[in-house]
Amino acid sequence: MMNYPIGVQDFAKIRKGGYVYVDKTDLVYKLTRGNIYFLGRPRRFGKSLLVSTLKYYFEGRRDLFKGLKIMELEQEWQQHPVFLFDFNLGDKKAAMGLKDYLFDIIKEGEQRYGIEPLMNADDSGPALDAPRRFKHLLERVHEKTGQQAVVLVDEYDKPLLDLLETGNPGDETQLEANRETLRNFFATFKAADAHLRFVLLTGITKFSQVSMFSGVNQPDDISIDTRFEAICGITEQELYTVFADSIAELAEVMASTVEQIKDELKQQYDGYHFSDRLTDIYNPFSILKAFAKNKLGDYWFASGTPSFLMRLLSKCSEDVMQYTGRYYDEDTFINYKADAASPLPIIYQSGYLTIKDANRRFNTYLLDFPNREVREGLTALLASNYLQPKTDTKSWVVDMVEALEAGDLDRVRRLFTGFLAATPYSMRPKKDQKDRELYFHYTFYLLMRLISCYTVYTEKQLSEGRADCIVETPGQVYIFEFKLDGTAAEALQQVKDRGYATAYAADPRRLFLIGASFSSKTGTVEEWLSEE
Repeated sequence: MMNYPIGVQDFAKIRKGGYVYVDKTDLVYKLTRGNIYFLGRPRRFGKSLLVSTLKYYFEGRRDLFKGLKIMELEQEWQQHPVFLFDFNLGDKKAAMGLKDYLFDIIKEGEQRYGIEPLMNADDSGPALDAPRRFKHLLERVHEKTGQQAVVLVDEYDKPLLDLLETGNPGDETQLEANRETLRNFFATFKAADAHLRFVLLTGITKFSQVSMFSGVNQPDDISIDTRFEAICGITEQELYTVFADSIAELAEVMASTVEQIKDELKQQYDGYHFSDRLTDIYNPFSILKAFAKNKLGDYWFASGTPSFLMRLLSKCSEDVMQYTGRYYDEDTFINYKADAASPLPIIYQSGYLTIKDANRRFNTYLLDFPNREVREGLTALLASNYLQPKTDTKSWVVDMVEALEAGDLDRVRRLFTGFLAATPYSMRPKKDQKDRELYFHYTFYLLMRLISCYTVYTEKQLSEGRADCIVETPGQVYIFEFKLDGTAAEALQQVKDRGYATAYAADPRRLFLIGASFSSKTGTVEEWLSEE
């Protein structure tokens, strides 16, 4: 039985502890041929393990790499001074404050290499300027060891995202202070370039270069680079070879075939792409958890969604679904600014959207949900935050699925009416007609997306116009049209007049036409008419 390194981010511990390891060391070697890089990946995608691997490689720990691909590539195994800044801090280190943590690493380096700290000009004591003092340390270490230093910065954006998490107005000042501290500190890499062999910064977000990396020799951003698209995560080939026994075991436990399990894993955890080559990348955290528990689940999504992301989405004037299934210029989703004006970059960089296609002619990228885990999880989260229903959402979905499969339209109506009636009055827009219409449209769409075992279209483009919503099940097709403060008869007649059902004329499934009206006063279904 395999030993899965869930939560283990130290390369040495994985190698010594007998944990399964997906060999990425050929890519690690290729990466180390460069000088300064930035790599953005979603949380729990293997960034910290990559940083740890680089640390042991540059320290010359050849013994840890025995049997791996890099042994055929590296001959020298030079030992370099390595400085690791891990901003994914525990509570104790986080309490130190950002500047104190920087000095803590610098002091440790001074002691490790026997370097006298940079003194103040008046010799009153060690300098309290972290960038200058670190530059001094890099110069002296290079002089003393004869080797250029390596600087690894893991989760560089954590001191910023942590403050965005709180939502406290007073933290805006600290956020700007942390941003300035990091900007000044990163400027060291440019000033001490002659003393640096290699620099890597990892994070979730790429804050705009103007505000964060202006003082740095511009790092090579490899976040959507074909050379390193698979340096974190698990490719399909790696899944089918390294985890062949795990797949077989999961198939046995679930009383299924290996091919069926492969398909389930693909639907649930695959779908990430980090370049225009579109190599399929599986979510490593969810894959390892699924094999460890011998059960499919929403492990990555359940491990935590940044609260600041939900706040940004709540402030955005339009819903998140508008960002799916559209092509964008690279700059539109790569550089992030900490505001609600455009939440697309943080949605993408956090892993809730991914590249699904690339138009090389125009250098644009199609963004959409990566897989079922994210699509269903984010929809449920959005519905919960947007609607704040009193009804238990999960049990409601189960009941609705049964009603739709049975073609029981009376029950479908009752379920919709009951759910909407349980939505707090305070959540509904009350002034602007357009906002009220958008609210009810989005509400209905979210409810349909919650039933995500089906194909759901919202405002599907048909020959005579756009249907509000079409739900396709294995045995039925439902065409919905709804009116706010109108009549169900008007809605149903629109379905007929515009020929929305024509596209399904040859479809063997049962076809239902539904017209519904919603009341802005009661916040629920007022009238409901249907025809088969």
